[in-house]
Amino acid sequence: MVAVTDADDVRRIALSLPETVEKEAWRMPTFRVAGKMFVTVPDDQSSFAVRCPRHERTELIAAEPEKFWVPPHEASSAWVRVRLGALDDVDELRDILVDSWKQAAPDRLLETFRT
Repeated sequence: MVAVTDADDVRRIALSLPETVEKEAWRMPTFRVAGKMFVTVPDDQSSFAVRCPRHERTELIAAEPEKFWVPPHEASSAWVRVRLGALDDVDELRDILVDSWKQAAPDRLLETFRT
């Protein structure tokens, strides 16, 4: 049976990454490393947003539109939304969060981080 992921899993995994802190912004939880945000969990908690270079984002959305999307107000950003219910398992969630964390983390953390 496939494990269903939820906002608590996002929080648990994000906070397990080195030097991550949780901070409320825009009335929602955000997670940051070295002051840089790498994940947010919007109000309805059915999805989360992560850093994603725009050229990769387009490919992700085209390949798996049921999983990834970008709301119109975030179209110019380098972020993508991920539907929690569309993820295969907690390992996929962790991979997505680690990738976003790596985009925000300083080099000194990247040098010592092992997945």
